[in-house]
Amino acid sequence: MTASVSVHRPRTASGPLPVALFAAYLVLLVWAVLWKFHTPDFGGEGVRAVKLVPFVAGEGFGQNRPSEMLANVLLFVPFGVYLGVLAPRWRALRVAAVAALASCALEAAQYVLAVGSSDVTDVILNTVGAVSGLLALTVARRMSGGRAVPVILWTCSIATVLAALWGASLLGGPLHPLPPMPAVGR
Repeated sequence: MTASVSVHRPRTASGPLPVALFAAYLVLLVWAVLWKFHTPDFGGEGVRAVKLVPFVAGEGFGQNRPSEMLANVLLFVPFGVYLGVLAPRWRALRVAAVAALASCALEAAQYVLAVGSSDVTDVILNTVGAVSGLLALTVARRMSGGRAVPVILWTCSIATVLAALWGASLLGGPLHPLPPMPAVGR
C-alpha cells in the first residue's frame, strides 16, 4: 500500500487579464510617483534633490510627513499583490528586491526629470508596501485554501480600473486652463 502525498501549489491567476492590469497599475504608479497625477511638465525649472537620511519627520523641505509616508506604503501594496498573483512561487525577499529596484528607478527618474526629490525613505516605505501586499495575499491564500486569490485579485483590479478611469477624467478635462478673457470695450 502506498501513501499519496499532496503537494500544495499556490493558486495563480492565468490569462492575460492580470498581466494587463499589472501593466495598467504600473503606468498609474509612474504617473503618481513622478507627476502626482498632474499633467507632466518638462519646461519648468523643477526640483532636483536627494534625501539620504530616512524618516526625518516634520513639515519643511527634506522632512517626511506621516500622510506622505502612509501614501508611499499604500501605493505599493498592489505591487506586491500583483507579483504574488503573477509569480506565486516568489518569496518575500525576491518581491522586496524587485520593489526596491522599481522604487529606486522611480526615485532616479524623479531626479533626472527634476520633478521631485529622491528620498531613501520612499524606497524603504515602497518596499514595505509591496511586501505587505504579498504577505496579505499569502495569509489570505493560506486561510482560504486559495479561494481568496480571485477576490483579492479582483479587488486590486477594480481599484486599478477605477484609478485609471479617474486619471483619464483628469486628462479629459482642461489640462492648462486658459486665463480669463479681458473685457471687450463697448
